[in-house]
Amino acid sequence: MAPAPTTIARALCAATRRLREAGIESPRAEARLLLRHVTGLAPELLVRERDRVLVADELARLEALVARRAEREPWAYLSGEREFWSLRLRVRPGVLVPRPETETLVEAPLAAFPERTAALRILDLGTGSGCLLAALLHEYPNAFGVGVDRSAEALAVAAENLEALGLRRRAALVRGDWGTALSGPFDLVVANPPYVASGELEALAPEVGRYEPRLALDGGPDGLSAYRALLPDLLRLLAAHGLACLEIGAGQAAALRALFAAAGFTVALRADLAGIARCLLLRRAARP
Repeated sequence: MAPAPTTIARALCAATRRLREAGIESPRAEARLLLRHVTGLAPELLVRERDRVLVADELARLEALVARRAEREPWAYLSGEREFWSLRLRVRPGVLVPRPETETLVEAPLAAFPERTAALRILDLGTGSGCLLAALLHEYPNAFGVGVDRSAEALAVAAENLEALGLRRRAALVRGDWGTALSGPFDLVVANPPYVASGELEALAPEVGRYEPRLALDGGPDGLSAYRALLPDLLRLLAAHGLACLEIGAGQAAALRALFAAAGFTVALRADLAGIARCLLLRRAARP
C-alpha cells in the first residue's frame, strides 16, 4: 500500500515533532516558518491550503531544512537573510548574524548627529554582514563609510548587502586588522567587537557556539582583548569632534569605562531595550 501523500498539515506536524525532539523552544512556530520559506505561502494560506500535497521538490527542501534546524543551525543561515534596522540583509555561514540589540549602535549616532544631511565620514570596524554600515548610510544619505573586516567571506557578504540596498557607491570595504591600515579622521566610528570570554564560549547556545564564526565571538580570556586592540586606532582615527560607539557585553561597562577614561576619552553608556548597558559612547576629552 502506497504511503499517504504529504500534505501541508502532515508536514507541519512532522516538522514540529522533529524540532521539539531537538529541543527547539517554539517548534510549531519554527515549523511554520520553514514551510512558508519552502512553499512561499503567507501564514493564512498555510491554514487555508492545509490539505495541499507538497510536490517532491518542496518536500525534499523542507526535510533538508528541518534536519539542519534540528542540528541547531541558526534560522538566519537557513533562510539566508535577516532583518536589521528594517533592512533586509543577506546572511550566510561564516558571518555573524545581526542582533536586535546591536541596533543600539545605530540609535546612539542618530541622537548624537541629528542632522541627517550631514556629510559624515563613518568607519565600521569589524563590519561583518555590513549591517551597521548599511543602516547608518541609509539614515545619512550624504555620508561615506568604510567597513573593515579580517574575513574575506564577511566582506563579500557586506558588499552584496550594500549593493542590494543601493549604497555601494558610498562605501569602501577593506580587509584588515581593525583600523591599522587606515588614516583618519572619522566623524563616527562604530564597532561590535568580539566580547565573549574564551572560557564562556562552550556555554553559548548551540546556534551561536556551534555555527557562528569564533573570530566574531572570542574576546580573549576576559572578553576585553578586542577593546584593548581598538584603543590605539580610536586615538588615531577619531576626529576631535567625533564619536565612537562600541557594543559591549553585559557586566563589562565598569572595566571598559575605566580603560577608555584612562586613555583620555569621556565615556557614556546607552542601554538596549532590555535595559542592559550595550553601547559605549566615546569622545575625546576636552583639553584644558
